[in-house]
Amino acid sequence: MIQLFEQHLHNNDMSVNTVKSYILNVRGYIKWFEESKGTEFKKLHRENIKDYISYLKTIKKNSASSINAKISALIKFNDFLIESNVQTEQAISKKDMQKLQTQYASLATVGLADVEKFRQLVLESDSKRNYAIVSLLAYCGLRISECLNIGMSDFNLTSRELIVSEGKGNKQRTVIISSKAKTAMQSWIKERSEKGIDSEYLFVSNRGSRIDRTVINKLFKQYSMVIGKELTPHDLRHFFCSHALENDMSVHEVANQAGHSNIHTTLLYTNPTRDKMLAKMDRL
Repeated sequence: MIQLFEQHLHNNDMSVNTVKSYILNVRGYIKWFEESKGTEFKKLHRENIKDYISYLKTIKKNSASSINAKISALIKFNDFLIESNVQTEQAISKKDMQKLQTQYASLATVGLADVEKFRQLVLESDSKRNYAIVSLLAYCGLRISECLNIGMSDFNLTSRELIVSEGKGNKQRTVIISSKAKTAMQSWIKERSEKGIDSEYLFVSNRGSRIDRTVINKLFKQYSMVIGKELTPHDLRHFFCSHALENDMSVHEVANQAGHSNIHTTLLYTNPTRDKMLAKMDRL
């Protein structure tokens, strides 16, 4: 099979070095498979691919660029196996590529003072709905799409739990509701009831339908001008991750709360902010 794959690569005018790299990486995968599974390799399975990538990251401690080189080889090998009628399914694709960590500074660009000033401006605008949305983004770490998709049956304020089922990759997770977010939600739910709003969604527009994210984006642009700093819904999510880590939540707790599929994303927030890094450099 390897010999046929090598010939296939040559037939497609691959460079000598590329062919050598692909063959080496595919041999590495097959060696791992047969040693760890105790059986002869026959074809690629999605489940095995995920195990292998996890092995490269956690056991071998390979860098993202090294893992991506192996993934590229396996994608080509997968294509070859499909063309050869060895298998029909695509077990690995470019979506499996690891994001390269090219920045050192934390992703967070706003601090507690900015966030609290922003929340207060929204509160004073007499929109308890918007105040609840902003509070969930800043103190629960939700994505804006997740926040706007919250259903009335998705949360329990007594246990302070929220089920997020419309997250990235359509995965479901349980989010703990902070006290600040709970207070804001209670105020909005009370007002919602007084207005006689009947909708399956927690956050609704003036027409009674689920609120559109463009409305929230306009809100952020409006108040960003007032506080003198551009702020987006995603900035509040960044703030949550950084703020939570600074207040003794573990990396894994923050990853679970924010719904990060890759722990390396959460680890970015453990880096100092650019301003803090500059200050440390100036002390040298």
